[in-house]
Amino acid sequence: MDLRFTDEENAFREEVRQFFEENLPKDIHEKMLDGDYPDKDDLTRWTRILNDKGWAVPHWPVEWGGTGWDPMKQYIFLEELQKFPCPAPLAFGVNMVGPVIYTFASQEQKQRYLPRIANLDDWWCQGFS
Repeated sequence: MDLRFTDEENAFREEVRQFFEENLPKDIHEKMLDGDYPDKDDLTRWTRILNDKGWAVPHWPVEWGGTGWDPMKQYIFLEELQKFPCPAPLAFGVNMVGPVIYTFASQEQKQRYLPRIANLDDWWCQGFS
């Protein structure tokens, strides 16, 4: 078994790095480098940049904004996101609510909610009592 990255995967890694270098706003990057957490406006701005590129929800089905990347490309993307560093997509809407909606919701609900989650127009959370 060969566990090295392929030439294609290494090229993809460079594409991701270059995109982050050219598109992550400098003020957000400086916060991340200083160990500060980005605020709501920073997260919204960055998520919309990713969404414009088609990278805000890479693990979703392509029809709902996903990339169609295989698991290795998803891994490389997340690894580079952390290494650069860039803010990660907000987990609750992207990883918990979105997949439930695209799996079980009506077509109307998918059309209403999924684009808004991907673009961070809506912020989802979970309440406990």
